[in-house]
Amino acid sequence: MMSVLLDLIEPGLKTLFCGSAARTTSARRKAYYVGPGNRFWSILQQTCMTPRLFEPKEYRLLADLGIGLTDLAKHEFGMDEDLSTAAYDVQGLIKKVENARPHILAFTGKRPAGIFLLEALGAGITNYGEQNSSIGDTRIFVLPSPSGAARRWWSSEPWHNLATTHKTLREKG
Repeated sequence: MMSVLLDLIEPGLKTLFCGSAARTTSARRKAYYVGPGNRFWSILQQTCMTPRLFEPKEYRLLADLGIGLTDLAKHEFGMDEDLSTAAYDVQGLIKKVENARPHILAFTGKRPAGIFLLEALGAGITNYGEQNSSIGDTRIFVLPSPSGAARRWWSSEPWHNLATTHKTLREKG
């Protein structure tokens, strides 16, 4: 079965972002975080994780900055409530993390984080930000969803905290 969006995962990543699933617009345009109200690309620039505002179609350039992208549901797309119960591939994400060994796994929303933490580690979400759980040396962060549909839960503070950790890791090499 083919993935809706190709992963951007390479060895040596500092931060691997993981969303729930590609939305319809992202699936159609074959790029991550495409929706018109999505804040992903602007928050990366605001937190200085990227040196400029990237367009979604440029997502492959993030690897040069130590950033990777994936989704917990790779073979379905749409809003979370439209996905089947079998959509989420927790074991697949564990394997990706174990193979690539990013320093940080950052979930761009509570839903994928909650599903992953419970199924993979038997843990819950402590709050937005860094969690008490890890996968080996990979630290886990939970961020407010940048989706326009999640605007009422938005806070940039956890994103800024992640960016500080990411920058520190990049400076260490």
